Amino acid sequence: MKEMKEKVLHTERFIQFGEGGFLRGFADWMIQKMNEQANFDASVVVVQPIEKGMCDMLTAQNCQYTHIIRGEEGVEISQIDAISRCVKPYEDFEAYLALAAQKELRYVISNTTEAGITFVDTDKLCDAPPSSFPAKVTLLLKRRFELGLDGFVFLPCELIDRNGDNLKKCILQYAKLWNLGAEFAAWVSEKNVFCNTLVDRINTGYPKDEKIELGYADQMVNTSEYFHLWVIETDIDLGAEIPFEKAGLNVIVTRDALEKYRTRKVRILNGAHTSMVPFALLSGFDTVKSCMDDEKMRAYVRKCVFEEIIPTLDLPKAELEDYAENVLTRFANPYIKHYLSSIALNSVSKFKVRVLPSILEYKKRYGTYPQTLIFAFAKLLAFYKTDMTNDDPAVTEFMKTRSTADILANVAFWGEDLTALLPEVEKYADQ
Repeated sequence: MKEMKEKVLHTERFIQFGEGGFLRGFADWMIQKMNEQANFDASVVVVQPIEKGMCDMLTAQNCQYTHIIRGEEGVEISQIDAISRCVKPYEDFEAYLALAAQKELRYVISNTTEAGITFVDTDKLCDAPPSSFPAKVTLLLKRRFELGLDGFVFLPCELIDRNGDNLKKCILQYAKLWNLGAEFAAWVSEKNVFCNTLVDRINTGYPKDEKIELGYADQMVNTSEYFHLWVIETDIDLGAEIPFEKAGLNVIVTRDALEKYRTRKVRILNGAHTSMVPFALLSGFDTVKSCMDDEKMRAYVRKCVFEEIIPTLDLPKAELEDYAENVLTRFANPYIKHYLSSIALNSVSKFKVRVLPSILEYKKRYGTYPQTLIFAFAKLLAFYKTDMTNDDPAVTEFMKTRSTADILANVAFWGEDLTALLPEVEKYADQ
């Protein structure tokens, strides 16, 4: 049997909280690319943020694994050796704190789930380790501060708004709770950089239902789609430090435009999903790909996105259209089985955030309502008259039993009274 290629050793420059499929198929894959294509000379020390994880499996393979990118574009297989080693704070807390002494370690990446960036007031200074991710980071920073070194550049990947700002806020809360002093708090703010980021890539993890022949054993195989995007908002010239562009990576470093890219994703990618799903389920489709394989449904989604959503956004048109084309390619990925029923969860609240702003902004800019998105709204109401919905029982009951006029007037659902939309929506009631 073949073996993985011989591991290349690089300078440890990144601390990474999390060893799951997302970071291994996103950040670590990027670092691998930059090592190979831009001579970055960087490796990652993985910190297992919870007591039980996959670091033992990773260590057993010398922290190497296979990453497979699959989509309509084809299949690309690569071996990743960007991770140097794993550290497990619950087994050896001092080994974790010792990372503070490594001057070359400059960047901290994390993906500790949406609930990971949380302040837990029961965490104590003497805990080894404390429970929360920000508390663990605070103790690492305390050791770094005591050594007289500069701090880190934080690149959190948790899917929460202003993730860097929230991480910094939690750390300063611990500094206050543990009486670490004004000097330490000032050092946290002045000698560390907390970037806000937006990440986008579907990582489908270990292909459990498939038999993939690699010619060698690999228990940590990871799979993803081709598309990747990392938007990083920061005041420092991060692009001069990290050769994203030289390696051809889709990374955008910006001082103040993160919200525009977040809006782009929510309105185009998520908005396309939510505009499509009720109509598609009522029409008998079951997956996103089945919709993309149908000429009429694909044309419907394209009209929603290109004619009615993109005209309401503020980024350059060519950039928006390129992103939208990527979205439709991603929707058609034959290796991803994305069920419409799972996307349909809580469709009312999703429609409010993802689609309604496009409808209202279109009316504001052009004086008329976008008819395809209005049709999608009508299909949402029709969908909630069926038994296919999965939502809060009170929401489901109201949507199922009340009139269109009552539903549109429900400020609790939409954030405002939408009675003005009544004649528009009713045009499509029986279609």
